[in-house]
Amino acid sequence: MEELLDTKQAGKRLGISPLRVRQLISNGRLPATKFGRDWMIKEKDLVKVQDRKPGRPKKRQSLGEGG
Repeated sequence: MEELLDTKQAGKRLGISPLRVRQLISNGRLPATKFGRDWMIKEKDLVKVQDRKPGRPKKRQSLGEGG
């Protein structure tokens, strides 16, 4: 039987916060199923986001800035 993890458990395994786990779910990058008010993630699905780049993407400077 597959192990199901809540967002807190998934966050600990991925080294990110539960909020970030919920963001990955809402962005469609991490499959999950909602049970009541909690999101449950299959342990095997964690590999889909393990190789993500850490941190925030760099902002692009628009023309005319800085100058």
